[in-house]
Order: sequence, then structure tokens, then C-alpha cells
Amino acid sequence: MRTQFQSLLDQIRAGAPGVRTLEAEGTVYTRIFRPGERLILLGGGHIAQPLCRYAADLGFAVTVVDDRPSFANRTRFPEAEAVCCGAFPDMLQQLQIGPWDYVAVITRGHRYDADCLRVLLSGTFPRYLGMIGSRRRVAGLFRLLEEEGFSREALDRIHAPIGLEIHALTVPEIAISIVAQLIQCRRQEFSRRSHSTVLAQEDLDLPLLEFLAEDPVPKALLTVYETSGSTPVKSGAMMAVGRDLRTAGTIGGGCSEGTLRREALRLIGTGGCRCVTVDMSQDVAEEEGMVCGGQMKVLIEDVTE
Repeated sequence: MRTQFQSLLDQIRAGAPGVRTLEAEGTVYTRIFRPGERLILLGGGHIAQPLCRYAADLGFAVTVVDDRPSFANRTRFPEAEAVCCGAFPDMLQQLQIGPWDYVAVITRGHRYDADCLRVLLSGTFPRYLGMIGSRRRVAGLFRLLEEEGFSREALDRIHAPIGLEIHALTVPEIAISIVAQLIQCRRQEFSRRSHSTVLAQEDLDLPLLEFLAEDPVPKALLTVYETSGSTPVKSGAMMAVGRDLRTAGTIGGGCSEGTLRREALRLIGTGGCRCVTVDMSQDVAEEEGMVCGGQMKVLIEDVTE
């Protein structure tokens, strides 16, 4: 089992999302571990500001690039993880675009867009590549790049004009249309429906995964696989409990977590698993400071090697 978690950890450290499946009550669930995907904004103009803010709120690690110091600075982009000032081709070479990156080409002009695309199309194609501009401008630039030897197949993979068609007019609306397209790309492999078997939480808790993969102490893993009503966490919340009483992660805290921790300790070393339903009645909800009660189902697994 530790080998499974080590492979998952290695995949995440390489920048790729990780996936783990688990079975509870005859149903197979998918838990995605999504590292902070990097979104590179090529251009620090007016659209870049709300786009950076909205994307950061969604968990993207945003890097803003512009060749003008008055645009590429922390004052304009406090939410960005990095702000780079320099010529676009030079900055792209330094950033080393990978297959899990998201890139938005939103420069101030046709010339700079072309400079960016020449570098991007000559290297590893990112997970998402979008370019701003009218259909006429996009078509003209693509013809130029095709004449230079870039393949039509690669050009057709670019989202251009950028963003979903929501009839956006204002700068914030345009930024929202772009963010919506980023989400669409992010979710395309795992579409979610009501009562989905794809668990809701996708946050990456590195200490938890490191505890599961690298610490030899016998342990159990608790995963919330279903919730209803008001619960402190969503499905996908995880906690590991070691035989030495150390823990990592959380499934919401409070007395319910304490009860499940004791159940997990009893399971360690047995090689088994069990499903537990936690009914947060009104009494329990009030005791834990919650407005109303709910119910969550938790899979407890012995993950001892």
C-alpha cells in the first residue's frame, strides 16, 4: 500500500494530477489530487488583473509576464505567485512550459502574440493554450504561422478567440469567460454530475501523502466518500491515523472525528476496511457550533504495508 502512495506522490511532485480509486458499499469512487496548476498570463494589461485574481481564487498558481516594468509588478498583481519582467520569448524559455501548464496569450498586440506562439509551438504543448483577439486577427496570425512552417493541427488546438462564448463585453466579464474555459479544460477528464463517484475535494495535502508514502508506522486511512446536509467537510476529505497516535489531514474535527479515530486504531493491522456513517444530529451539530446537522459516510482502510 505504501508503494501505491509513493507512486501517487511521485506523480504529483512531477506536476501531474494524481488519482486514487477506492471502493465503498459496492461503488468505486475516484479521488483526484490536484497540485496547484500553473497559469501563465502573457501580458499584464487590464484583462490580466481580474483574470489573475479570479484564477488564484480557483487554486491556480498564476505567473504574470510582461516586458514593461509599469505593468509587471507586485502592486498590480498581489495575488500572483510570480511576476516576471522581460521580453516574452526570453521569459518563456526561462519558465520551461510543461504539459500540465495553462497559458493565456493576452499581450497588447499582434507582434507580441506571434512572438509568444512561435516559442510555445516549438516546445511542449501546454494543457491549455488560449489567445485573445478577434476572429479576423486570429485567422491572419494563424495563416502567417502556418506559412512559417507551424502545423495546422497544432494551431487548431489553440483556444482562439480565448474564452467561452458568453457574450462578454466588460473587462471583468471577459476575464470570467476565460476562467470558465480554464475550468472546462480542468474538468474535461472527470466530469461531475449529481451523485457523482468523483469526490468533491481535490486539494493536495502533501504532509498527509508523505505520511502515507514515507512513514513506516502502521496506519489507517479515513476517506469521506459521501455527504448530505450540512457537514464540516465535503466528500474527498482524508485523514491518516498512525498506531503511534500521530495523525495527518482532517475529516472535520470535533467529536465525530475523535470517534472515527478510535475506530481506525482498532482496524490497524487487520488488513480490513469498513464503512461508517456519521449522523450529525441536531444535538451534535449544536455541540460543534454548526447551524444544522448532516450525514457523512467514511471509509476506513488499514493501509499497513
